Amino acid sequence: MREAVVVEAVRTAVGKRNGGLAGVHAADLSAVVLQALVDRTGLDPEVVDDVVWGCVGQLGDQSSNIGRYAVLAAGWPETIPGTTVNRACGSSQQALDFAAQAVMSGQQDVVVAGGVEVMSRVPLGASRGGGTPYGPQVLARYEDFSFNQGVSAELIARKWGLGRSVLDDFAALSHQRAASAQDGGAFDAQIVPVTEGTGGTGGTVTMDEGIRRETSSATLAKLKPSFQEDGVIHAGNSSQISDGAAALLVTTPEKARELGLTPIARYRAGVVTGSDPVLMLTGPIPATEKVLRKAGVGLSEVGVFEVNEAFAPIPLAWLAETGADPALLNPLGGAIALGHPLGASGAVLMTRMLHHMRDHGIRYGLQTMCEGGGTANATVVELAS
Repeated sequence: MREAVVVEAVRTAVGKRNGGLAGVHAADLSAVVLQALVDRTGLDPEVVDDVVWGCVGQLGDQSSNIGRYAVLAAGWPETIPGTTVNRACGSSQQALDFAAQAVMSGQQDVVVAGGVEVMSRVPLGASRGGGTPYGPQVLARYEDFSFNQGVSAELIARKWGLGRSVLDDFAALSHQRAASAQDGGAFDAQIVPVTEGTGGTGGTVTMDEGIRRETSSATLAKLKPSFQEDGVIHAGNSSQISDGAAALLVTTPEKARELGLTPIARYRAGVVTGSDPVLMLTGPIPATEKVLRKAGVGLSEVGVFEVNEAFAPIPLAWLAETGADPALLNPLGGAIALGHPLGASGAVLMTRMLHHMRDHGIRYGLQTMCEGGGTANATVVELAS
């Protein structure tokens, strides 16, 4: 089987809700990162076999195969197709897996993977249209559970004995790490500037907007629980509603050489797994074990872990079960501080991780993402030599 490599990874800054990216249509925001791939690599878009694009809220601005309209908005040739993937929060991580699988199988040679979500324009849950995706048989199977992720996060916190202070400490650390990374220029090379507003008016967004530098455990302690009156989950230890896009260019080492491109990393393995849909968000734990086994890599060999911070209990439960080094977990902060633009988040996290690996000479990186309905993706990449 052929090998797949990532030769470029870019993202927009992550905009806060109703922030600098709120006036940008999802197709146009996607076009920014697609065109950035071309600008940075000198690639002729004609060689791209497909664009696989993650998006969760597929209605309104993000309906009717936003992946295809992203290609057209970027000004790429009409002959280049695009498709849109929805695996909940893991949509664009799944897009990367699909791209790598297509390249490794020999069916395609050059594929772009990524995703977009402009939650300011297509609100969380809007795609349900007042309906329910579960159906009576699913509800009967799980005793009419609400399938509310916040409630699931409360259950996880209780099961792993994670109290309010522990969760708030972790949330504050996310902001501290993100602020330090931003101040140190860790994100500069990966972020593509975006002009605010419809029609290209307004300023330019170049920095992640969600970081709250004043955040501390003490300030978070003042917030009211969001899902249960006596609960521990609140807005401050949960991921932020956000806007953003990211894209990665995937090919083979041989094709990269032919195109004059230098790989950043090798795609070692990618898996997806199902888990208890009531706890819902614990999938990263078995997914991590599965992907390490598939990649033939030991936990101690991994130099950075990106575990999406949907809610603070998720990475903390993962940490407790895996025994990973806490210093290697989300070293640049996570979704609590930097935001969670659903369909883009997998590609955003991978872009952050790949640049971090290249900047610090880290051989192996592992990314995993909990997802609504009780699934999870996990991916291992290896820094190219």
